Amino acid sequence: MTTLAVYAFAAVAEIAGCFAFWAVLRLDASRLWLAPGLVALTLFAYALTRVDAEFAGRAYAAYGGIYILASLLWMGGAEGARPDRFDLIGAALCLAGAAIILWAPRAA
Repeated sequence: MTTLAVYAFAAVAEIAGCFAFWAVLRLDASRLWLAPGLVALTLFAYALTRVDAEFAGRAYAAYGGIYILASLLWMGGAEGARPDRFDLIGAALCLAGAAIILWAPRAA
């Protein structure tokens, strides 16, 4: 699996897991939502270990940009709230930073 695919999978798992907790604690959903939420968060953590990076911190930092974009997509798709121009500008800046972190040439 490519790094971007792993990051995309991790983002969906993390957002779904966190949203399960949000639903229980903020939306009065059944506590049964916590079980799949915990499974999703476990899959998220596992997925990040599959990224081909020398350092965990670099893998996590690059993932941050992908997470921000995925969060805005979740907001639009699952919550029905359209991201505004500032959301989109911020996401673009974060994706640029993630790309630099992920693909910058490094000394061997």
